[in-house]
Amino acid sequence: MDGYRVINGTFGGVWENSVELAEVSAFQVKLNKNKSTINFCRQMAEDSKVTGVKITGSITLHKIYSRGSDDVEAVQAGHDRRKTLVGKLADPDAYGAERIAVYGVSYDEVTVMDWAAAKEGSLTIPFTATRVEYLDKIEVQ
Repeated sequence: MDGYRVINGTFGGVWENSVELAEVSAFQVKLNKNKSTINFCRQMAEDSKVTGVKITGSITLHKIYSRGSDDVEAVQAGHDRRKTLVGKLADPDAYGAERIAVYGVSYDEVTVMDWAAAKEGSLTIPFTATRVEYLDKIEVQ
């Protein structure tokens, strides 16, 4: 392994409903397994069975626009607007690019306003989703 092959987040990007979010500074998506405990006779250790998954994540943005205002207005009117996010990481020194699509994205909270003197504005928006799909993978060389 060579250190220069490690992917650098500088070359990442996120698109929301096919529109690039130019002010993104971080992006994370996790898939957590929901498990039921399974106990067998004559086996002291608990086993488990996956019974579902929960997809969560967050997107961090530099505060440039009133990003998320459409979601704030919609939810106050009783609409849970769902979105699709596509994340891409394509460092030119890496062995390729990785791209994922996250479907059924529902933002859990949107910071309406948060600022302090002499501090750059940013916001982190946590979300849940219903499905994730690899569009491009980096394969082992």
